[in-house]
Amino acid sequence: MPHDFSSDYSSLALNTATLGHNIENKGAGLNPFQVIDVCSSKGIRGITFWAREFPSLSIAHKTAQHAKDCNIDIIGLCRTPYLIGPEAPRTDESIKSELTKTLDLASTLEAKVVTIVVGGIDTNRGSIQNNLARVTDVVSNHTALAKNAGTKLALEPLNPVYCGNRSCLTTVRDAINIVNTINHSHVGLAIDIYHVWWDTSLKSELSRIKGKGKIFGFHLCDWLRETNDILFDRGMMGDGVADIQGIRKIVEETGYNGYCEVEIFSEQNWWKKEPEQVLDVVIERFCSVC
Repeated sequence: MPHDFSSDYSSLALNTATLGHNIENKGAGLNPFQVIDVCSSKGIRGITFWAREFPSLSIAHKTAQHAKDCNIDIIGLCRTPYLIGPEAPRTDESIKSELTKTLDLASTLEAKVVTIVVGGIDTNRGSIQNNLARVTDVVSNHTALAKNAGTKLALEPLNPVYCGNRSCLTTVRDAINIVNTINHSHVGLAIDIYHVWWDTSLKSELSRIKGKGKIFGFHLCDWLRETNDILFDRGMMGDGVADIQGIRKIVEETGYNGYCEVEIFSEQNWWKKEPEQVLDVVIERFCSVC
């Protein structure tokens, strides 16, 4: 049976994208210390930050200490640089350098997981299969960095609409294939409802990793029936068409019992509201819908 959240939101976590913090000059502009404070005041015990929120390791170190003082878990960091495609670093050495910077930041924050969005198609490599083979090689070559940093790498398959520009990894099937090929304790998956709600093979694919502890993150939001922007118009849980409880049940059947992380990109709606109001709705929907 899935966990009953109706009167218990101890598993609720916030991804700061829900407050607009993944995009410069969006949202209310809270700094990491203020985010921790407002989450603490609302009883939210987990936070995933975005790397752009930390201009220095010194601020990251102070943030980690403040989180401890407030009994907040920094459960994740978004995200690594793209590994492939036109926006990725151009050389293996520059990829390693950027990954090292990200993992150093995660280590300083004591973030448990770093999310990987792999990047869009590199047309010079031809097929999607060739692109995914390159992604597999890059991740495999940097597992030692993640282990040394004390953090895990979570490959996040994105909705197929992003295949051209953001992620040539678009199915849970392919993500599991990569994870199984690499076969390393610090490489697993992040499952985001926005990206998998449509996938009728989700249950059978996730059964391949049942009991293996390979899901490192689970992200909540909704797909609006009339989506106006495929990147910046995610729905609050319960406002769209995704079977949130059904997907959560499938994820939990693999053995996942970690945080459920609310991640909502909403330029014209939720990012325009006060953080306290957003978090109140997040908690209410978590308990009534998820």
